[in-house]
Amino acid sequence: MKTNAELQKDVQDAILWEPLLHSAEIGVIVNNGIVSLTGNVDSYAKKLQAEHAAKNVLGVRVLVEDIEVKLPDPKSKTDVEIASEIIAAFNANSFIPQEKITAKVEDGWVDLDGEVYWEYIRDITENAVKYLPGVKGIYNNIIINPEIRNPVEKSDIEKALDRSSIDNSEINVSVSGTTVTLTGNVHTWHQKEEAGRIVWKTPGIQDVKNELTVDYEYDL
Repeated sequence: MKTNAELQKDVQDAILWEPLLHSAEIGVIVNNGIVSLTGNVDSYAKKLQAEHAAKNVLGVRVLVEDIEVKLPDPKSKTDVEIASEIIAAFNANSFIPQEKITAKVEDGWVDLDGEVYWEYIRDITENAVKYLPGVKGIYNNIIINPEIRNPVEKSDIEKALDRSSIDNSEINVSVSGTTVTLTGNVHTWHQKEEAGRIVWKTPGIQDVKNELTVDYEYDL
C-alpha cells in the first residue's frame, strides 16, 4: 500500500524518468489514488508522454490531466502548414483510408472525423497526427463501422481475456448488439487499458464502454 506522498513521489519520478520530459515542469497532486497533472509543455507529444507515464504507476486509479500545450514561437505553425503536414502524413501511410477521413485544423487543434472498419485504424490515423510539430491537441471523432456483421459473442471476448496476462477474475463482460461493456475491478491502469484494447479486436464491434475500476488500497 502507498500513502498519498509515496504515490506522488512515484508519479513524479516516473515522469522525470522519461527522456522527453526531463526538463518539463509538471505538477503532481494526489488524493487517494486520484492523480492530477498540471503545468505547461511545448509539444502535444510531451503532454501524451506525461499522461502515459502517470497511468503506468502502480496505485493510480483516476487521472485528471490539466497540462496545457504552449508552443514557443520557433515551433508555432499556421493551421494551413499543419494541414499540409497532415496530408503528407496520411499520404505516407497506406493503412489510412483517406477517402473516409476528414481533418480540420483550428488554432493548432485537429478534429478527425469519418469512419473506419477497425479501432486500430482509428489509432493509426491519430498517431499519424499527434507528433506533428505545431499540433496542440486532437479530437478523434472517427467512428467504427465494421465490415464484419457477425454477431458479437460474449464467450469469444472472455476467452481472449483469459489468454492475456491480465487478472480478469473480477472483469464482467456484457454485450448489447455491437457494444461491449466492461465492468468490475482490475489492479492497475495498464490492465484496464489492455482489457479495452483486447476487446476492441472483436470482429463486428462498434463501441467499447470500459467502466473497469482500478482497485488499490491506500495507506492513509
